[in-house]
Amino acid sequence: MLWVKALHIVFVASWFAGLFYLPRIYVNLALVPADSHAERERLLLMARKLLRFTNLLAVPALGLGLWLWLGYGVGRGSGWMHAKLAVVLLTLAYHHQCGRLLRVFERGENLRGHIWFRWFNELPVLFMLVAVVLVVLKPW
Repeated sequence: MLWVKALHIVFVASWFAGLFYLPRIYVNLALVPADSHAERERLLLMARKLLRFTNLLAVPALGLGLWLWLGYGVGRGSGWMHAKLAVVLLTLAYHHQCGRLLRVFERGENLRGHIWFRWFNELPVLFMLVAVVLVVLKPW
């Protein structure tokens, strides 16, 4: 079980690294002048590659977490685990929204400014903080 936990932590941390950086690319895309096509295309390429890599990292993170929960009964029936699962669902929704935002940028339809993306970029930090506190402290 310790190997499963260790790998789960590694993949979750890697998944979140992608979720931390992808919206930073969106901040930069929102700042690109309309006449700077090369810069825009370079940032879009970076965002596409990072989203694809982040998608791949999410799969083992979720699979190993499911293994811990179902296979070993970690936190089954505990209030903290229900709260953590809610955070996981919020993180998945955020990840999905990152993909939708990339498609908006690719179509040239973004209407949001860089400040909105800076705030959007802070959400996964809060998700990770809450998840770690729930797992470590098991408050209820």
